[in-house]
Amino acid sequence: MLEFAIRQLKHYKGLGDRTFAQISEEDFYYRPHEEVNSIAIIIQHLHGNMLSRWTCFLSQDGEKEWRKRDEEFEDKKLTAGELTAMWEEGWNLLFQVLGELTEDQLKLTVKIRKESMTAEDAVIRQLCHYTYHVGQIVHIGKIIKSGEWKSLSIPKGESVAYNFKKFEEIEREKHFMDDWLESSK
Repeated sequence: MLEFAIRQLKHYKGLGDRTFAQISEEDFYYRPHEEVNSIAIIIQHLHGNMLSRWTCFLSQDGEKEWRKRDEEFEDKKLTAGELTAMWEEGWNLLFQVLGELTEDQLKLTVKIRKESMTAEDAVIRQLCHYTYHVGQIVHIGKIIKSGEWKSLSIPKGESVAYNFKKFEEIEREKHFMDDWLESSK
């Protein structure tokens, strides 16, 4: 479970990274509607959440007293560099903690906002939370870039070609392994 969660979280972090690479500094503050958070605000929120949840993950409540959640939703006009540094700091802490966890530790009880759950449930909870917000980031990026957006997955109308290419890669890998096994006899 832990390896799967880490792999999925790395994938979603990558979607955010690849969105940031397509937008300009001012785009981080674009809001399609006043009720919609900008990419900058989502980054600030994820940063605060990640620092709170993953600092002393097994020994302290995931909602730290020092966290100022409401301030995460204020427009602070940080530079793109400052925002991406916050993004990296949060993800680095997350991956450090997950990388040090053992499967046995996933059975331990932790708390988030005084609610008890297994560490495994807390990891799943955060996986869902982070992918939700990364989806928002990608969606806003698509709105901003409109016709210039470079797809982060299989572009529309290219599923058949993608599946064929994947099949060819698997077949090449299989033949390589067969040849290698034959030559090692």
